[in-house]
Parts: sequence; C-alpha cells; structure tokens
Amino acid sequence: MTMAILRQQAAQARAGAAGSTSMSIPRDRPESPEIRFTSQLRAKKVQRDDGMDWYQVEGYASAFEQGYEMWDMFGPYTEIVSKGAADKTLAADPEVVFRFNHAGTPMASTRNTRLELWADDQGLGQRAWLNPKRSDVQLLVQAIEDQDVREQSFMFRITSGQWSPDYTEYRIAEFDLERGDVGPVTYGANPHTSVAARSGEFLDLIPNLPALVAREAYARLAQRSDLTTVPAAVPAPQMPAPVRAPAPAAAGRSISMLRTQLLVDASED
Repeated sequence: MTMAILRQQAAQARAGAAGSTSMSIPRDRPESPEIRFTSQLRAKKVQRDDGMDWYQVEGYASAFEQGYEMWDMFGPYTEIVSKGAADKTLAADPEVVFRFNHAGTPMASTRNTRLELWADDQGLGQRAWLNPKRSDVQLLVQAIEDQDVREQSFMFRITSGQWSPDYTEYRIAEFDLERGDVGPVTYGANPHTSVAARSGEFLDLIPNLPALVAREAYARLAQRSDLTTVPAAVPAPQMPAPVRAPAPAAAGRSISMLRTQLLVDASED
C-alpha cells in the first residue's frame, strides 16, 4: 500500500468519525506533543552584562508554514503551524525552560532571563545562555559543534486549530507555551526510550491497533528480509522403527498342516 493511498484512507476514516461535527484537535493526540524541526543550531561563548562567560545557543524551535508528517489513530496526515500561532502566548510572557531531549534538569528559563523567545516569518526562535561550568552543558555544546545534534523541538498545547475539508491536513492556528519547553533533540527516538526498551509496550498495543494502521504495519513487516526469509527446517530426530511383535502361535493345527494331511490321505487311497 502506497503512502498516498494510506493517507486517503486515513482521511476518509477521519471524516467518517467526525460526522457533521468538525474535529478541533486530532484524535488521541498527546496533550503536550513535541514537534521536531531541523534547525541550524549555533553555540558560542559570550560575556553578558553580569561579567560572566556563558554559552549562547540559538536557533529555531519551530518553523511556520512548513508541513510535516503526523499520525493519529486513523493514520498519517500533514500538520502545519501557522504564522502568528505563537503571538498570543509570547505576549503573555509564558514560563518556558530550555533543556535537551525534553528531559533532565533545565539549563535556562524565561524566569531567570537566560532564555529569550521570539516569533518572526521563519518560526519560533529561541536564544539561551548556558552555564559553561555544568558538565551537561559542556557535552551539549560539544555535540552541537560536532553536528551530532542538529534538530530542535518545542513542547506546547494546541489552543486553536482546524482540519482541511478533506481531513488530510491539520493547521495549528494558535498554541500555548506556558510550562512548556524548547531545546535541541537528537534525531529520531529519545535515547532514554529506545525501541528495544519499549518492545513490550509495542506488543501490548498490537491487539488494539486500528485496522488501517495494523494493515500498514503488516505490509511493512512483510518487507523485512529477516522476517521474510524462512529459516531452514530443523531435521526431526530419527526415531527407531517400531519393533513389530511376533504373531502369536496358532492354537491347534494350521490350514497348511490340514492341507498336507489331506494330500497324504488321498495318496494312500
């Protein structure tokens, strides 16, 4: 099944579930989802007004008017963050922290004035000043300089959004950053929740997967070479042939003996 067909079927299922009432937020979406964007991160040492040296890390935690793929309970769809979606929350001076991979101790925050946020035509920008004495900051800056960390993310709550008429695209018109976070993330899954560590969780989800998603998972698993190759059959152990028990001896005279006896009697006559 191609992705185009999968998207079409997901959109049809989504429209059918919505009925005459438009869904305001995608079904089963996390309350505080993390959205990742490729962003050119920059890190340099600077001196602030306090006379101390800090690592200044900046980039864009979100990109406006650029579609990215998301999934809900029905299947894939395209999501877009509208330009202007951050204006209201930024005007309210939200409390936001800067941290790596949405985990660990915050490295900066808007409350201690070491995290600045802004919105422009490109997206949601952030600039953080990090303490160079911290070992986690040193590791993060080194990873950025080595280009091992090249993406950013932000965690937020959707406060306003709308589906396209055909339910293939969802547009976030407004989001709330209060008590959310921004910062760099590694590409792909969070290293603290690897696929191997979550295998049991995935298996538990299989019985309740929507039919559309289950069929797509089945099709993709069928393409794996380590699953489609049938292992050589293990020869069954050779069992000794059963020993047939000897036929029991006939009681009295056998037919052969009777025939022989008759022939003898006939010759004597």
